[in-house]
Amino acid sequence: MQVTTFGEIMLRLTVPGNQKFVQTDWFHANYGGAEANVAVSLALLGDQATFITKLPNNILGDTVIQKLNEFGVDTNRIVRGGKRLGLYFLQPGAGVRSSKVIYDRNDSAFAASKDGDYHWDELLDGTDYFYISGITPALSEELQATLLSAVKFCQDHSIKVIYDANFRGKLWTADEANTFNSKILPFVDICLVNDEDLENAFGLKAFDNRNHQAIHEKDSFKQSLEELTTNYPNIKLVASILRNIYSAQKSDWQAILLTDHKFYESSTYNMQVVPEVAAGDAFGAAIVHGVLNNFKPQFQVDYAIAAATLKLTIPGDFNLSRDSEIRDAMTR
Repeated sequence: MQVTTFGEIMLRLTVPGNQKFVQTDWFHANYGGAEANVAVSLALLGDQATFITKLPNNILGDTVIQKLNEFGVDTNRIVRGGKRLGLYFLQPGAGVRSSKVIYDRNDSAFAASKDGDYHWDELLDGTDYFYISGITPALSEELQATLLSAVKFCQDHSIKVIYDANFRGKLWTADEANTFNSKILPFVDICLVNDEDLENAFGLKAFDNRNHQAIHEKDSFKQSLEELTTNYPNIKLVASILRNIYSAQKSDWQAILLTDHKFYESSTYNMQVVPEVAAGDAFGAAIVHGVLNNFKPQFQVDYAIAAATLKLTIPGDFNLSRDSEIRDAMTR
């Protein structure tokens, strides 16, 4: 079974240690982006993963392809052209200070790409699952049209669509996200949405209180997930991460999965780690891996939260965890 992911990969520049942007005179550099992160995770887990994006015809674009190839991702369908590679800057949180992200992706090769750049009959040939996220439509109206044409192609060619809500308030408003998502959700088969995204992305009230204690309000969140699947009965599986956040380093993590009108819950992980990003992408990839390999729902949600919490211990965007490491983390 082949999974194709579609989105933007960027150069990530991270402030070292506990410094702030204003203090540093150098950055750690690596590459990452939600859909690319998922492709890398799937490839490392032994699945067939293809990544589609648009990259500039320069050494940075070449290097992105080289890096992805190192992990076994198929990059043969990447489109080349455009002005530049997008950037994002990360200042990791410390204590009560949360992490901060600054995007520099305007006019990037991907953000400025057009619907006509992507010929889905060629790019999705042989694909069984198409993985996308709410980051891509937030970049431009053109990319919104591109995604809608892609998922319509998928529906016509029996390709399952996996959609991670991935709301980014720095890129668009909740109203804009709600409007677009109401158009794409009828084409979605598997939906991923975490505790902080449900209301902003889909307009469903998730919690009575906004106190970063999502696990404590799990019942309210479950009701909203049931409403989501009632509104869009085409969605056959929904998976979410819930967190109680105490500081940048200390939090509790739990996952829930809804399928066939039944909820499954993972154990709760008490996390004390250096703050990192892309745990949600690791979670999404693990859910997809479970679908591809016919995991039972309880094992699937346990496996996925273990993958997510492992990612929090790994610097960079990519979750460099193998199947044996994830299974080992499940037993701890």
